[in-house]
Formats: sequence, structure tokens, C-alpha cells
Amino acid sequence: MAVKKPQPAKSRSRSRTGLKITPFWMFSLVVGMMAASLPSVMLLAFGMLPTLVAAIIDRSHRRSATYCVAGMNLCGLFPYLLQLWFKSHSLQAAAAILTDVFALLVIYGAAAFGWLLFVIMPPTIVSFLTVLSQRRVSQLRAMQRKIVEEWGEGVAKSQELASTIGGRGKKGP
Repeated sequence: MAVKKPQPAKSRSRSRTGLKITPFWMFSLVVGMMAASLPSVMLLAFGMLPTLVAAIIDRSHRRSATYCVAGMNLCGLFPYLLQLWFKSHSLQAAAAILTDVFALLVIYGAAAFGWLLFVIMPPTIVSFLTVLSQRRVSQLRAMQRKIVEEWGEGVAKSQELASTIGGRGKKGP
């Protein structure tokens, strides 16, 4: 009689698997939204065009430009969406918002501000961190000078110090 080896239990992975969005589901979502809320979809479609352009242009792994532009674009569009939802949710109201030059200036200006943030912030942060690092180096050098004054020049010679600590004054193993 052959002895069967115990099979390891199948482990259920707890990894988070994202929902795969297929074109069918995307189409179904858009058709459902259009049937339920055509004026909102119309306003979102024309208002979020800069986000679409950023998504097409941005080929980086993290999609930083897309997120930056999308967030600011949605911030510029949101007051007009609220106006549409709570005043008159009709195609005429959506068309009135889209033909208002001031509204388009606010919506697309917010998206432009998102592009500006994307372009300006990384170099600004890098220069700020460089200044902080240089300040820390100068503080450490001042502390090093103070220790050398207090303990003498022998402390500054790192090779001699390492050999006296590690080998107790002897060279070699």
C-alpha cells in the first residue's frame, strides 16, 4: 500500500485584486449615467477635457500629471455641477453653463493651475530639501569642529581611530 504524501493546504491569498474594467462595463456605465443624468454627463464631458488630455499625454508610471490636473479640474468644475444639480437639472442649464465664458475660464483655469502645480512643485521641493541638507551638513561640521577642539586632533584621523578601536593599537588581524 502506497503512502500518500500530505498535500499542503491551498492558501487563499489575501492580495487585493482590482476590478477589471472592460470596455463593456465602461460603456454600460456611460450609457446608464447618460440615461439618468444627461446634463451632468454633458457638463462633465466638456469640463473634464483637460484631464483627458493630461491622461493621454502623461506616460509616467505614477501618472502624477493626470492626478494633479484631474483634481484641480474637478475642483473648478464642482461649483457648476452643484449649481446644475440643485437649481435646474436640465439640458438648457448645462448648455448655459458651457456657453458662459466666465464658467469656462474657471473650469479650464483650474486645470491650468493643476498643470502649473505639476510643473512647479517638484523643483521647488528639491531645492527646499537641498537647502535643508546643506544646513544639516554645516551643523554636523560645526559639531565636528567642536569635538576636535575638545578632544584633540587625534579624533579627526579616522583611520588611526578605527585601528586603535578595532585592533587595540595593533595593525592587522
